[in-house]
Amino acid sequence: MSDDQAYGVAADELRQFIEQFEQLEAEKKDIAEQQKEIMSEAKARGYDTKVMKKIIALRKRDRDDIAEEEAILEMYKTALGMA
Repeated sequence: MSDDQAYGVAADELRQFIEQFEQLEAEKKDIAEQQKEIMSEAKARGYDTKVMKKIIALRKRDRDDIAEEEAILEMYKTALGMA
């Protein structure tokens, strides 16, 4: 195999990786736009989108981690006379 052939194979493979990545970037952009549209619709119907986003983030987390964080938060609030 000549150097030109090896270069051609590597260039083709590199181009394929870049094109796949670019396609995923385009899909990610489309998904982000769809998410914005969903939140806009929810907001138009009177839902608090800030709270919805917090709930979405909580649903991704482990329940034990959430419970520990909430317990610490309550302890801190009590210490500061906020509870």
